[in-house]
Amino acid sequence: MRLKAAPVFLAFLAMGFADAVGPFVSLARSEFQLSNTVASLIPLVGFSMFGLLSVPVGVMQDSRGKKFILTLGLIVSFLGLLNASFGLHSFARFLLTVLSLGAGATIMQVAGNPIMRDVSAPGRYSRNLSLAQFVKAIGSLSGPLIPVIAARFFGASWQVMFPIYAVALAVALLSILGLHVQEEKPAQKAATMGSCLKLLGNGYVLAMVAAIFFYVGAEVCVSAGIPLFLKERFNMDISKVGLLGTSLFFTALTVGRLCGGVILTWISPRRFFLVTCALSIAGLLGLFAPDATVAVGSFFVVGIGFANIFPLVFSIAVEAMPNYTNELSGLMITAIVGGAIMPPLMGVVADSTTVRLSFLVPLACILYITYTAVMNRSERTA
Repeated sequence: MRLKAAPVFLAFLAMGFADAVGPFVSLARSEFQLSNTVASLIPLVGFSMFGLLSVPVGVMQDSRGKKFILTLGLIVSFLGLLNASFGLHSFARFLLTVLSLGAGATIMQVAGNPIMRDVSAPGRYSRNLSLAQFVKAIGSLSGPLIPVIAARFFGASWQVMFPIYAVALAVALLSILGLHVQEEKPAQKAATMGSCLKLLGNGYVLAMVAAIFFYVGAEVCVSAGIPLFLKERFNMDISKVGLLGTSLFFTALTVGRLCGGVILTWISPRRFFLVTCALSIAGLLGLFAPDATVAVGSFFVVGIGFANIFPLVFSIAVEAMPNYTNELSGLMITAIVGGAIMPPLMGVVADSTTVRLSFLVPLACILYITYTAVMNRSERTA
């Protein structure tokens, strides 16, 4: 069973590659001579796929199966990376790659979580799913690391990451194609667009879905804005130094997700939710310090705070309304579209004022999420 889960772990690693959309903002801005506003629209192309595809793909999965959907997601991402591997000679071609990565990640997200149950030994599903999120974080961390390593040690362009990702996707795809799994059929009817929209009439559900929307928006805002912030505020070279700040942020996300599972064995999710929000706020406020060391260190604190917000919001909502797991899952994945909406708003603020002041946008997102953490401080029943 342990070997059977390996291909699914590789798929989660591939999901993390889509998070490179954040670092892409600063790199593409320099490559194609874009304004802050136009560059910040890049995540809109990729993350809009979560809003458009999540529920329809979930419905398709009910009839075609999880392995088919997971394979489809890998193929879509691979084709986009193959396009970029032969050189990005236009901004339009670059956007096509971002679109493919976003669509592929959406499809893989819909299939990845439930198929992990099918390949896990009894009693190992939760542990494997937590470990899969850690593996996904490693894929996310590669986004800011590869361009820095390529530039510093090999004098290569940041675009070298595309063929590297393409090879990794090909390995994951081949492993999934060879996967033999007896899929567990859902006991209840799959969520539909109608049932999901009806559930949004519940104020609690709407608040929690909005928390996912604002969290993903805040995470993409921060990962995309770090290099621009360090360039404007402390005149750091984006290609060689600026992305190290992004690397620090993704490292913190990775470490935080690994530690979160341990911490949650002795602290309640609702209490931990408040702690993570407090850390996030403290880190974002630290960016307004005049010292470069404090500012860069603050990005690590933000990453630690951000690390477990998504699984906490998701699990708390499902525990509160266990009879609506399918609908909640569809809505939560759809809400990832926040990663497409908030960065352009941050870009407008950056062009109108400064990049530093534009970090008030993710701060406002976290303040809302803190409100939902306070709202959940006591046990809820559906």
